[in-house]
Amino acid sequence: MPAHLFDMQDILATLRDYYRQPAVRERMLEFLGADEAGDFTAEYITADTPALAARTPLLPWELSAQLDAGHDICRSLADRDSLIAHLDIEYVNFDFPADAYLDPARAFALQEPLELAVKRVLGHYGIEALHILSGRGHHFVWRISRASRVFARLAETGRPTLTHDSLMLRRRDGLDAPSITCAFAGLGLLMEFVARLVIELSTPETVIPVEMTAVEVAPSSRGREMLSIDLSEYADPLPMRTIRIPYSGYLKPWQQTHAIGAGNLPRIGPIIFVTLDAADLRHGIAAMRDPKLAAALARESSAIIPDQTNGTEHLLHHYLGSDLQKAHDHFYTARHDDPRRWPETYDHTPLDFLPAGAREALRHPNDLLLRPVGMKNVTNALLDRGWHPRHIAGLIRSKFERDHAWGEEWKDYSPALRADYYTRMFACERTSVHTEAGEIAGAEHTPRLHWPVPRPPEPLEV
Repeated sequence: MPAHLFDMQDILATLRDYYRQPAVRERMLEFLGADEAGDFTAEYITADTPALAARTPLLPWELSAQLDAGHDICRSLADRDSLIAHLDIEYVNFDFPADAYLDPARAFALQEPLELAVKRVLGHYGIEALHILSGRGHHFVWRISRASRVFARLAETGRPTLTHDSLMLRRRDGLDAPSITCAFAGLGLLMEFVARLVIELSTPETVIPVEMTAVEVAPSSRGREMLSIDLSEYADPLPMRTIRIPYSGYLKPWQQTHAIGAGNLPRIGPIIFVTLDAADLRHGIAAMRDPKLAAALARESSAIIPDQTNGTEHLLHHYLGSDLQKAHDHFYTARHDDPRRWPETYDHTPLDFLPAGAREALRHPNDLLLRPVGMKNVTNALLDRGWHPRHIAGLIRSKFERDHAWGEEWKDYSPALRADYYTRMFACERTSVHTEAGEIAGAEHTPRLHWPVPRPPEPLEV
């Protein structure tokens, strides 16, 4: 716990002072793909305030002014030269959301089997990712050249959900080349393969549930806590998604005051995204919570997104021969019913005999069906009744595209793409990657850090 209590003005003043360090700004420019001529490969940046997670895109050269204001900086996942791969693992507690911020040592100790499994899977395929620590977990980032053979193969593999809304989003942001949309969709399939391998390898050693996304789990003495492999960016159009820049401040707790608890915020203190290429995990966690240590780490680190095109090609080759790839192929053998037919098809889905979770999610889409657990319940219930998974996605899409008081929910996102992604992911949980995971497990053993996982303390008061 910090030695003293922090208010929001303390946090902003601390970040403004921290951002004056030249090494901090140099690392950020590296992550934006800056060159000596002052150009950037990042399409845009966003700058979050404590009150709001920003969606307004800014030009990358506006970075300096946003740092002077103490903002939380993200960059577009879209890049002019590369396809950026991003794998995110984090600790989630649905009952005590402040837990990871108040007890980071425990949160990261619980993630250790997952972290090591990610490194083992990526290392097996020759991928050396940039490793970043966030407030709740780990990010692994690398890039694939858009001029490469593997980019072309990903574009051939991808099956983007191209509806009118997703096409308009793509055109609005200038990313109108079909190849990048298809390659991003292909990357989403590939990253699902990685995530399933990670779960297969890590589950025997994890002590709390691991899910492909933040799905509510059964409660324990510490609440409904779990580890999430978050691939949610692949459920949305590429132009809409961002990733936080290393050595940026992290203001998410203050943007989620209601969930975190106003009484907990003063105990959290500043949080900084840091890289781990020049630090071990303990040092990284300390630097993440101390701007002076973070600035020192920035002076000896790199935030360049590494080109791992060759390793990604090796990974793609193995995915293309897997049972998971066959399950993905099966998913796309059907199409959603045409929206003009929904009144005579999806609208007649019998709900009375579905399990309660699925039934209520379909009856009250806002917000029960928006939650991953709602989509998972619907997917599993209808798979058990013989539905084709693509038509389950079509049913979910039909709810998303009807008037359920969504407000601005779908302004920047695609209901069809979201429905396809989550339904496919949950439907394919029944597909084994045991053979591929066995090959990785049989390779040279990755040394363990052997962090002790503390006994669960009394539940937090939030």
